[in-house]
Amino acid sequence: MSASQPIEWTVAQLAQAVERGQLELHYQPIVDLRSEQIVGAEALLRWRHPTLGLLPPGQFLPVIESSGLMPEIGAWVLGAACRQMRDWRVLAWQPFRLAVNVAASQVGPDFDKWVKGVLADAGLPAAYLEIELTESVAFGDPAIFPALEALRQIGVRFAADDFGTGYSCLQHLKCCPISTLKIDQSFVAGLANDHRDQTIVRTVIQLAHGLGMEVVAEGVETSASLDLLRQADCDTGQGFLFAKPMPAAAFAVFVSQWRGATMNANDPTATSCCVCCKEIPLDAAFTPEGAEYVEHFCGLECYQRFQARAKTGSETDADPNACDRCRSERLRLITVRLRHTLTGCQAGLSFSEDDCTS
Repeated sequence: MSASQPIEWTVAQLAQAVERGQLELHYQPIVDLRSEQIVGAEALLRWRHPTLGLLPPGQFLPVIESSGLMPEIGAWVLGAACRQMRDWRVLAWQPFRLAVNVAASQVGPDFDKWVKGVLADAGLPAAYLEIELTESVAFGDPAIFPALEALRQIGVRFAADDFGTGYSCLQHLKCCPISTLKIDQSFVAGLANDHRDQTIVRTVIQLAHGLGMEVVAEGVETSASLDLLRQADCDTGQGFLFAKPMPAAAFAVFVSQWRGATMNANDPTATSCCVCCKEIPLDAAFTPEGAEYVEHFCGLECYQRFQARAKTGSETDADPNACDRCRSERLRLITVRLRHTLTGCQAGLSFSEDDCTS
Protein backbone atom coordinates (compact mmCIF):
# COMPACT_ATOMS: atom_id res chain seq x y z
CA MET A 1 0.00 0.00 0.00
CA SER A 2 1.35 3.47 -0.87
CA ALA A 3 0.66 6.97 0.42
CA SER A 4 -1.08 7.82 -2.86
CA GLN A 5 -3.80 5.21 -2.39
CA PRO A 6 -6.99 6.34 -0.62
CA ILE A 7 -7.29 4.79 2.82
CA GLU A 8 -10.33 4.66 5.07
CA TRP A 9 -8.76 5.82 8.31
CA THR A 10 -10.59 5.24 11.57
CA VAL A 11 -11.06 7.86 14.25
CA ALA A 12 -8.97 5.72 16.59
CA GLN A 13 -6.04 5.72 14.16
CA LEU A 14 -6.13 9.49 13.81
CA ALA A 15 -6.47 10.01 17.55
CA GLN A 16 -3.44 7.77 17.99
CA ALA A 17 -1.50 9.87 15.48
CA VAL A 18 -2.20 12.94 17.60
CA GLU A 19 -1.19 11.19 20.82
CA ARG A 20 2.06 9.89 19.32
CA GLY A 21 3.09 13.24 17.87
CA GLN A 22 2.95 12.06 14.26
CA LEU A 23 1.35 15.25 12.97
CA GLU A 24 3.66 18.02 11.81
CA LEU A 25 3.56 21.30 9.95
CA HIS A 26 5.33 22.08 6.71
CA TYR A 27 5.75 25.59 5.38
CA GLN A 28 5.40 26.93 1.84
CA PRO A 29 6.86 30.36 1.06
CA ILE A 30 4.76 33.28 -0.14
CA VAL A 31 6.73 35.53 -2.50
CA ASP A 32 6.26 39.23 -3.28
CA LEU A 33 6.02 39.31 -7.08
CA ARG A 34 7.49 42.81 -7.29
CA SER A 35 10.46 42.66 -4.92
CA GLU A 36 10.96 38.88 -5.31
CA GLN A 37 11.35 38.61 -1.53
CA ILE A 38 9.77 35.97 0.67
CA VAL A 39 7.22 37.85 2.75
CA GLY A 40 5.37 35.00 4.41
CA ALA A 41 4.54 31.33 4.55
CA GLU A 42 1.53 29.09 4.80
CA ALA A 43 1.55 26.39 7.48
CA LEU A 44 0.27 23.10 6.07
CA LEU A 45 -0.61 19.97 8.03
CA ARG A 46 1.12 16.66 7.32
CA TRP A 47 0.95 13.21 8.91
CA ARG A 48 4.26 11.38 9.18
CA HIS A 49 2.86 7.86 9.18
CA PRO A 50 5.24 5.23 10.62
CA THR A 51 4.93 2.92 7.59
CA LEU A 52 3.47 5.03 4.76
CA GLY A 53 5.70 8.05 5.23
CA LEU A 54 4.56 11.64 4.83
CA LEU A 55 0.85 11.95 4.03
CA PRO A 56 -0.79 15.12 2.65
CA PRO A 57 -3.98 16.39 4.29
CA GLY A 58 -6.17 15.16 1.47
CA GLN A 59 -5.44 11.63 2.67
CA PHE A 60 -6.85 12.14 6.16
CA LEU A 61 -8.48 15.56 6.60
CA PRO A 62 -11.99 14.44 5.58
CA VAL A 63 -12.02 11.94 8.45
CA ILE A 64 -10.82 14.61 10.87
CA GLU A 65 -13.61 16.94 9.77
CA SER A 66 -16.30 14.27 10.14
CA SER A 67 -15.02 12.64 13.32
CA GLY A 68 -15.13 15.45 15.84
CA LEU A 69 -11.33 15.62 16.07
CA MET A 70 -11.09 18.98 14.30
CA PRO A 71 -11.23 21.15 17.45
CA GLU A 72 -8.33 19.26 19.02
CA ILE A 73 -6.20 19.07 15.88
CA GLY A 74 -7.09 22.60 14.81
CA ALA A 75 -6.00 23.93 18.19
CA TRP A 76 -2.71 22.04 17.88
CA VAL A 77 -2.10 23.43 14.38
CA LEU A 78 -2.66 27.05 15.36
CA GLY A 79 -0.62 26.71 18.55
CA ALA A 80 2.29 24.94 16.83
CA ALA A 81 2.33 27.47 14.00
CA CYS A 82 2.36 30.42 16.40
CA ARG A 83 5.17 28.90 18.46
CA GLN A 84 7.20 28.32 15.30
CA MET A 85 6.65 31.91 14.18
CA ARG A 86 7.73 33.10 17.63
CA ASP A 87 10.99 31.19 17.24
CA TRP A 88 11.53 32.60 13.73
CA ARG A 89 11.21 36.18 14.98
CA VAL A 90 14.86 36.14 16.09
CA LEU A 91 15.83 35.77 12.42
CA ALA A 92 14.43 39.26 11.78
CA TRP A 93 12.55 38.44 8.58
CA GLN A 94 10.83 41.69 7.68
CA PRO A 95 8.13 41.89 6.55
CA PHE A 96 6.86 38.40 7.31
CA ARG A 97 3.63 36.80 8.42
CA LEU A 98 2.49 33.22 8.85
CA ALA A 99 -0.80 32.08 7.33
CA VAL A 100 -2.73 29.32 9.10
CA ASN A 101 -5.90 27.62 7.88
CA VAL A 102 -8.80 27.49 10.33
CA ALA A 103 -11.77 25.19 9.78
CA ALA A 104 -15.38 26.33 9.74
CA SER A 105 -16.14 24.32 12.88
CA GLN A 106 -13.61 26.41 14.82
CA VAL A 107 -15.14 29.77 13.95
CA GLY A 108 -17.89 31.11 16.18
CA PRO A 109 -18.86 34.12 18.28
CA ASP A 110 -16.00 33.46 20.75
CA PHE A 111 -13.42 32.88 18.03
CA ASP A 112 -11.55 36.06 18.93
CA LYS A 113 -11.10 35.01 22.55
CA TRP A 114 -9.71 31.64 21.52
CA VAL A 115 -7.19 33.11 19.06
CA LYS A 116 -6.08 35.74 21.57
CA GLY A 117 -5.45 32.95 24.08
CA VAL A 118 -3.35 30.99 21.58
CA LEU A 119 -1.29 34.08 20.75
CA ALA A 120 -0.75 34.80 24.44
CA ASP A 121 0.33 31.23 25.19
CA ALA A 122 2.78 31.28 22.28
CA GLY A 123 4.11 34.74 23.09
CA LEU A 124 3.53 35.89 19.50
CA PRO A 125 2.46 39.43 18.54
CA ALA A 126 -0.79 39.38 16.60
CA ALA A 127 0.69 41.17 13.58
CA TYR A 128 2.63 38.05 12.59
CA LEU A 129 -0.50 35.93 12.15
CA GLU A 130 -2.80 35.67 9.15
CA ILE A 131 -5.79 33.35 9.46
CA GLU A 132 -7.07 31.74 6.28
CA LEU A 133 -10.77 31.04 6.04
CA THR A 134 -12.54 29.36 3.17
CA GLU A 135 -14.64 31.66 1.04
CA SER A 136 -17.87 30.17 2.39
CA VAL A 137 -16.79 30.81 6.00
CA ALA A 138 -15.29 34.25 5.44
CA PHE A 139 -18.33 35.64 3.65
CA GLY A 140 -21.09 33.21 4.58
CA ASP A 141 -22.08 34.24 8.10
CA PRO A 142 -22.14 37.91 9.10
CA ALA A 143 -22.58 36.81 12.73
CA ILE A 144 -18.86 36.04 12.93
CA PHE A 145 -17.79 39.43 11.58
CA PRO A 146 -17.58 41.06 15.05
CA ALA A 147 -15.16 38.36 16.25
CA LEU A 148 -13.05 38.80 13.12
CA GLU A 149 -13.09 42.56 13.52
CA ALA A 150 -11.97 42.28 17.15
CA LEU A 151 -8.94 40.29 16.02
CA ARG A 152 -8.25 42.66 13.15
CA GLN A 153 -8.14 45.50 15.65
CA ILE A 154 -5.18 43.90 17.44
CA GLY A 155 -3.28 43.19 14.22
CA VAL A 156 -4.41 39.74 13.06
CA ARG A 157 -5.00 39.59 9.31
CA PHE A 158 -7.57 37.46 7.49
CA ALA A 159 -7.41 35.86 4.07
CA ALA A 160 -10.23 34.40 2.01
CA ASP A 161 -8.78 31.12 0.75
CA ASP A 162 -9.57 29.54 -2.64
CA PHE A 163 -11.38 32.69 -3.74
CA GLY A 164 -13.50 32.13 -6.81
CA THR A 165 -14.62 28.61 -6.00
CA GLY A 166 -17.55 29.54 -3.74
CA TYR A 167 -20.56 31.81 -3.96
CA SER A 168 -19.42 35.07 -2.44
CA CYS A 169 -21.91 37.79 -1.73
CA LEU A 170 -20.40 41.10 -2.85
CA GLN A 171 -22.17 42.85 0.02
CA HIS A 172 -20.32 40.61 2.49
CA LEU A 173 -17.07 41.17 0.59
CA LYS A 174 -17.50 44.86 1.30
CA CYS A 175 -18.30 44.39 4.99
CA CYS A 176 -16.10 41.47 6.05
CA PRO A 177 -12.73 42.41 7.65
CA ILE A 178 -10.73 40.44 5.06
CA SER A 179 -7.34 41.87 4.09
CA THR A 180 -6.23 39.27 1.53
CA LEU A 181 -7.85 37.33 -1.30
CA LYS A 182 -6.17 34.09 -2.36
CA ILE A 183 -6.99 33.25 -5.97
CA ASP A 184 -7.65 29.54 -6.29
CA GLN A 185 -5.04 27.54 -8.16
CA SER A 186 -7.66 26.28 -10.62
CA PHE A 187 -7.64 29.74 -12.22
CA VAL A 188 -3.87 30.17 -12.04
CA ALA A 189 -3.16 26.82 -13.69
CA GLY A 190 -4.86 27.84 -16.93
CA LEU A 191 -3.50 31.36 -17.18
CA ALA A 192 -1.11 30.70 -20.05
CA ASN A 193 -3.69 28.98 -22.26
CA ASP A 194 -7.15 30.22 -21.30
CA HIS A 195 -8.10 33.85 -21.87
CA ARG A 196 -11.14 33.35 -19.62
CA ASP A 197 -8.89 32.51 -16.67
CA GLN A 198 -6.79 35.55 -17.51
CA THR A 199 -9.88 37.75 -17.47
CA ILE A 200 -11.11 36.30 -14.17
CA VAL A 201 -7.72 36.73 -12.50
CA ARG A 202 -7.29 40.32 -13.72
CA THR A 203 -10.81 41.18 -12.58
CA VAL A 204 -10.35 39.67 -9.11
CA ILE A 205 -7.06 41.53 -8.67
CA GLN A 206 -8.65 44.84 -9.70
CA LEU A 207 -11.62 44.21 -7.40
CA ALA A 208 -9.39 43.35 -4.45
CA HIS A 209 -7.14 46.36 -4.94
CA GLY A 210 -10.17 48.60 -5.26
CA LEU A 211 -11.32 47.36 -1.85
CA GLY A 212 -7.87 47.84 -0.31
CA MET A 213 -7.03 44.13 -0.22
CA GLU A 214 -3.89 42.27 -1.21
CA VAL A 215 -3.94 39.30 -3.58
CA VAL A 216 -2.10 35.98 -3.35
CA ALA A 217 -2.08 33.67 -6.36
CA GLU A 218 -2.05 30.00 -5.37
CA GLY A 219 -0.54 27.21 -7.43
CA VAL A 220 2.09 29.21 -9.33
CA GLU A 221 3.97 26.46 -11.17
CA THR A 222 5.31 27.94 -14.42
CA SER A 223 7.26 31.01 -15.48
CA ALA A 224 4.51 31.81 -17.98
CA SER A 225 1.92 32.01 -15.20
CA LEU A 226 4.29 34.11 -13.11
CA ASP A 227 4.77 36.61 -15.95
CA LEU A 228 1.02 36.95 -16.50
CA LEU A 229 0.39 37.45 -12.79
CA ARG A 230 2.96 40.22 -12.71
CA GLN A 231 1.37 41.85 -15.73
CA ALA A 232 -1.96 41.73 -13.90
CA ASP A 233 -0.35 43.47 -10.89
CA CYS A 234 -0.79 40.51 -8.52
CA ASP A 235 0.86 41.18 -5.16
CA THR A 236 2.19 37.80 -4.05
CA GLY A 237 2.24 34.17 -5.08
CA GLN A 238 2.96 30.70 -3.81
CA GLY A 239 3.43 27.41 -5.58
CA PHE A 240 5.87 24.78 -6.77
CA LEU A 241 7.66 27.27 -9.03
CA PHE A 242 9.09 28.79 -5.85
CA ALA A 243 9.12 25.78 -3.53
CA LYS A 244 7.05 22.94 -2.20
CA PRO A 245 6.07 22.88 1.49
CA MET A 246 9.01 21.86 3.68
CA PRO A 247 9.83 21.20 7.36
CA ALA A 248 10.52 24.21 9.57
CA ALA A 249 14.29 23.72 9.73
CA ALA A 250 14.60 23.43 5.96
CA PHE A 251 12.34 26.44 5.49
CA ALA A 252 14.56 28.64 7.65
CA VAL A 253 17.57 27.74 5.50
CA PHE A 254 15.56 28.23 2.33
CA VAL A 255 14.65 31.78 3.35
CA SER A 256 18.18 32.67 4.41
CA GLN A 257 19.61 31.57 1.06
CA TRP A 258 16.81 32.68 -1.24
CA ARG A 259 18.07 34.35 -4.40
CA GLY A 260 14.86 35.73 -5.85
CA ALA A 261 12.08 34.39 -8.01
CA THR A 262 13.60 35.08 -11.45
CA MET A 263 14.10 31.79 -13.27
CA ASN A 264 15.27 30.72 -16.69
CA ALA A 265 15.49 26.96 -16.98
CA ASN A 266 17.66 27.07 -20.10
CA ASP A 267 20.25 29.44 -18.66
CA PRO A 268 22.59 27.72 -16.17
CA THR A 269 23.88 31.12 -14.99
CA ALA A 270 20.43 32.63 -14.37
CA THR A 271 19.50 33.99 -10.96
CA SER A 272 18.82 31.05 -8.70
CA CYS A 273 15.58 30.83 -6.80
CA CYS A 274 17.16 29.09 -3.84
CA VAL A 275 20.13 27.37 -2.30
CA CYS A 276 20.20 24.24 -4.42
CA CYS A 277 21.10 25.68 -7.81
CA LYS A 278 24.09 27.56 -6.42
CA GLU A 279 25.24 25.38 -3.53
CA ILE A 280 24.67 21.75 -4.44
CA PRO A 281 27.60 20.36 -6.46
CA LEU A 282 26.64 19.09 -9.87
CA ASP A 283 27.58 15.49 -9.11
CA ALA A 284 25.36 15.50 -5.99
CA ALA A 285 22.38 16.87 -7.91
CA PHE A 286 22.01 13.65 -9.86
CA THR A 287 22.10 11.30 -6.87
CA PRO A 288 18.70 10.01 -5.66
CA GLU A 289 18.94 12.35 -2.64
CA GLY A 290 19.91 15.33 -4.76
CA ALA A 291 17.14 14.74 -7.26
CA GLU A 292 14.56 14.41 -4.48
CA TYR A 293 15.86 17.55 -2.75
CA VAL A 294 15.63 19.65 -5.90
CA GLU A 295 12.24 18.21 -6.87
CA HIS A 296 10.84 18.65 -3.36
CA PHE A 297 12.03 22.16 -2.58
CA CYS A 298 12.35 23.75 -5.99
CA GLY A 299 10.63 21.93 -8.79
CA LEU A 300 11.13 21.11 -12.44
CA GLU A 301 12.74 24.34 -13.61
CA CYS A 302 15.60 24.11 -11.12
CA TYR A 303 16.26 20.53 -12.12
CA GLN A 304 16.31 21.59 -15.76
CA ARG A 305 18.96 24.13 -14.81
CA PHE A 306 21.11 21.35 -13.40
CA GLN A 307 20.72 19.51 -16.69
CA ALA A 308 21.77 22.66 -18.55
CA ARG A 309 24.84 22.95 -16.32
CA ALA A 310 25.73 19.34 -17.04
CA LYS A 311 25.48 19.92 -20.80
CA THR A 312 27.98 22.79 -20.69
CA GLY A 313 30.63 20.44 -19.33
CA SER A 314 32.38 23.42 -17.77
CA GLU A 315 32.19 22.36 -14.13
CA THR A 316 34.96 20.32 -12.59
CA ASP A 317 35.57 18.81 -9.18
CA ALA A 318 36.09 21.40 -6.44
CA ASP A 319 39.53 19.91 -5.85
CA PRO A 320 41.04 18.45 -9.03
CA ASN A 321 43.83 16.90 -6.96
CA ALA A 322 41.48 14.93 -4.75
CA CYS A 323 41.71 11.16 -4.91
CA ASP A 324 38.79 9.02 -5.98
CA ARG A 325 38.18 7.94 -2.36
CA CYS A 326 38.00 11.58 -1.24
CA ARG A 327 35.56 12.45 -4.01
CA SER A 328 33.41 9.47 -3.10
CA GLU A 329 33.42 10.36 0.61
CA ARG A 330 32.61 14.00 -0.12
CA LEU A 331 29.65 12.95 -2.25
CA ARG A 332 28.47 10.56 0.47
CA LEU A 333 28.56 13.29 3.12
CA ILE A 334 26.65 15.68 0.90
CA THR A 335 23.92 13.15 0.17
CA VAL A 336 23.61 12.41 3.90
CA ARG A 337 23.07 16.13 4.55
CA LEU A 338 20.51 16.29 1.76
CA ARG A 339 18.65 13.35 3.29
CA HIS A 340 18.70 14.91 6.76
CA THR A 341 17.36 18.18 5.41
CA LEU A 342 14.57 16.37 3.57
CA THR A 343 13.47 14.68 6.78
CA GLY A 344 13.80 17.84 8.86
CA CYS A 345 16.61 16.40 11.00
CA GLN A 346 19.14 19.07 10.07
CA ALA A 347 18.84 22.83 10.01
CA GLY A 348 20.40 23.15 6.59
CA LEU A 349 23.12 22.45 4.11
CA SER A 350 26.73 23.53 4.38
CA PHE A 351 29.09 22.42 1.67
CA SER A 352 32.81 23.21 1.91
CA GLU A 353 36.19 21.87 1.00
CA ASP A 354 36.22 20.14 4.39
CA ASP A 355 33.73 17.67 2.92
CA CYS A 356 36.70 16.08 1.16
CA THR A 357 38.46 14.15 3.91
CA SER A 358 41.86 12.59 3.65
